[in-house]
Amino acid sequence: MVEETPNTTNNKPKGKTNRPRAVYSWTVADVQKWLERHCGEYYDHYASNFAVHEVTGRTLLRINDNSLLRLGITDVQHRDAIWRQILKLRLKTDIMEIRDIQKRNTNNMFYDYSIA
Repeated sequence: MVEETPNTTNNKPKGKTNRPRAVYSWTVADVQKWLERHCGEYYDHYASNFAVHEVTGRTLLRINDNSLLRLGITDVQHRDAIWRQILKLRLKTDIMEIRDIQKRNTNNMFYDYSIA
């Protein structure tokens, strides 16, 4: 008699999505990974600048063009390219927050009338 074993290939808890960590909780190392992935062309030039200034995810979302200048990114094209990537990251973060709010509001819409 063959005994069936449970499927262990999918160990994800039900109801949980494989969602990336919130940018607000990123460490300096996480920002370095993001910089390398999304601004790889400029990574070797500016990674140390971001590290020296201890740019975390929370800081990254608050950076503006003047901040990039203070980080030592003086080349306009480099600054514009990095700025575009930061704006994309902000947009993605805002969309995730909006979805969370919508999900919470949807869950709060259901009221158990049997209690009243």
